[in-house]
Amino acid sequence: MTELPHIRIAGDEIHPVRSKTGPAYLPPGFSHGRRPSSSKALSITDDVEDASGLREQDVKQGDHKGRQEFSGFVLAWLAYQSTGVIYGDIGTSPLYVYSSTFTSEPSHDDLLGVVSIIIWTLTLMVTIKYVLIVLLADDDGEGGTFALYSLLSRYANIMKRDPKEATTVKMERFLSSDLKPTNRNIRTFIEGSATVKVILKVIGVLGVSLVMADGVLTPAQSVLGAIQGLTVVKPDITERTIVGVTCAILILLFLIQPLGTTKIASVFAPVVIVWLLLNLAFSIYNLAMFDSSMLKAFSPYFAGQYFVRNKTEAWKSLGGILLVFTGVEALFADLGAFSRRAVQISWLAFAYPCLIFTYIGQAANISQNPGAYKNPFFNTVPPYMFYPGLVVSILAAIVASQAMITSTFQLLTQIIKQSYFPHITTIHTSKKFVGQVYVPLANWLLMIGTIIVTAVYHNTTKLGLAYGVCVILVTFITTCMVAIVALIIWRINAFIVLAGFIALGALDGLFLTSALVKVPEGAWFTLVLGFILSTIFTLWRYGKENQWRSEGSDRVSLNKLILRRDDGSLALGDAYGGGELTTVKGIGIFFDKTGWMAPTVYQQFLRKFEAAPEVTVFFHMRSLNASTIPFEERYTVSRVHPTVPSVFRLIVRHGYSDQIVTADLAALVFAQVRAFIMHEGGLKAAKAAAAGQDVDFEDDEILGKTVASELAHLQKARDSQVTYIVGKEQMRIREGTNIFRRIALAAFLWLRDNTRTSLASMKIPVDRLVEVGFINEI
Repeated sequence: MTELPHIRIAGDEIHPVRSKTGPAYLPPGFSHGRRPSSSKALSITDDVEDASGLREQDVKQGDHKGRQEFSGFVLAWLAYQSTGVIYGDIGTSPLYVYSSTFTSEPSHDDLLGVVSIIIWTLTLMVTIKYVLIVLLADDDGEGGTFALYSLLSRYANIMKRDPKEATTVKMERFLSSDLKPTNRNIRTFIEGSATVKVILKVIGVLGVSLVMADGVLTPAQSVLGAIQGLTVVKPDITERTIVGVTCAILILLFLIQPLGTTKIASVFAPVVIVWLLLNLAFSIYNLAMFDSSMLKAFSPYFAGQYFVRNKTEAWKSLGGILLVFTGVEALFADLGAFSRRAVQISWLAFAYPCLIFTYIGQAANISQNPGAYKNPFFNTVPPYMFYPGLVVSILAAIVASQAMITSTFQLLTQIIKQSYFPHITTIHTSKKFVGQVYVPLANWLLMIGTIIVTAVYHNTTKLGLAYGVCVILVTFITTCMVAIVALIIWRINAFIVLAGFIALGALDGLFLTSALVKVPEGAWFTLVLGFILSTIFTLWRYGKENQWRSEGSDRVSLNKLILRRDDGSLALGDAYGGGELTTVKGIGIFFDKTGWMAPTVYQQFLRKFEAAPEVTVFFHMRSLNASTIPFEERYTVSRVHPTVPSVFRLIVRHGYSDQIVTADLAALVFAQVRAFIMHEGGLKAAKAAAAGQDVDFEDDEILGKTVASELAHLQKARDSQVTYIVGKEQMRIREGTNIFRRIALAAFLWLRDNTRTSLASMKIPVDRLVEVGFINEI
């Protein structure tokens, strides 16, 4: 059996390669052995569209998403911003770690052991695992468990793609010969196993869902904890007052989210920086005044002795110690809003050393002051610094919520792009930093969720029982997925990967098993919420895959849809009725969802009316990951098929700040097609001259007349009328579908009908609009 060539992208070119594995993903329209031509504002080709209807020039280098790189002042600014957003959560853990770990006065040796565990947990779990390893596994600058899944899907054939987005995905699958035998066999197994593909999909979605579930809990926990701190100075404050003030602050926090990540981070960063520096200063004071021997905790020997001495109780205490890295999942998930280097700089140069010495300093004070562990921050504050510490701690605890709020926006944007959730309004809040987004619906739902949680749980003690399990589950999922990345993307020796996985997986396992004890006591809440979100995401994806399958079966290339008879007239193909096509005056602009083959709405129009406009334009908008696309790179026009006259495809590349569909869209389409015809005529003559062919005056005159005739035809059509034709697709469930699939698809269709974008939002002139209805069965 002949092996099929697969796609590999080296640099910016696509090359056919051979593989010993199953078929790799091939973007629609790329025939084996073809390469994209250089990008131009108006691309011309004499080739006929291939079976998919996609031309090589229809996909440009810039269509593929790329990572933003920053340096100098901009990088320093991003590092500063990341401090305000990312480290609020993990940075406020010193408020409650010791009180959550110890239930009674700890001995000096136990305190030393716990400090040692904290130091090495921050070092291994956060610094080595996340900052130095996991951050390298970003998907073109985006982080989170779903970004890991998306990254894997570009190097292995594990995901079906939305036909609309497929042409913008940059596949980078390695040659089989470039992989070590063990790594190659693992990739072959993953690609060949439907079960493994489902497992990867599920854990990718579950990781996102758990972080979002934590996003409901974290703001309530942090703000409620901050307001409860007021009882230190006013013990008679009522619980109703605490809950009321907490809800008011939460509402204010969510109301400012539309300002955007840059503005919020710029304001919050000084709070977090002052908080961490204050803790560092307090720790130096405590070490100098109480017990400098706590510096011995840098030796892992004391961590080991703690487990040997306390056995099961030591393992149980990990449920409190894991709070030192709550927020680490946000460190990775928020990557798209900043950059890898910015996060690494802010952690390694600032947050990490501050936190290490904060825990050591608190332990130095606790070792000499009985009862100080119950409120480790306020009981270890130096004299005369209580009130400044109180104010800063309250502000820092409020700011801590931002890490999870930003993570929720980032992750939701990722799953929307991969068709795991309906397209809802997403606002890019920065023209410079493309990853900084705001999702209004998610913001308001998150606000409602956190207020309900605050009202139900009342205090941080009850909330604390539900806290932490999601974090450690996400870190374990991340460990598993990064191990696969290391094997088939980084191509690291399998034995080295296995050793690293065992080491980090065992560390995750210790914390995970300890945290699971909390499930009956309250952690079930976030797990149930995560399961519900996972179900919604998976259900939507299942429905979309069925929709793509149904729509794909109806999609056809133009040379099969329309045939030219011997007398020169045009008719539908025999499979589509075979009727002769009459001509309708004017320009028909058909909105094209995928940008390849004949749009379904065009096919339905021809079959229903057996007529075609004088000039037909397939209008496709391709959204790119940029603020704006330069005018000279924005438009690509091509002829769809040489035997069908006056049928063009216009692809408009646009950024999130570009407004494309406006009242004068017809003028834009006309201008681009006209420029194409003129450019095409000049290019044909230039090509003939370049090939050494004689181009005499008569040929040149004939070519000029042909171009002039086509331009006159285009102008005449425009003067007649310009009509916008859009499809109105109605979906129904196919007869004979079993009850379980029917329920799932019915839920999908309900979601789809209630989240579809209305035509009014497209700003198309209503008097020129034609809707063509059709039914697809799924």
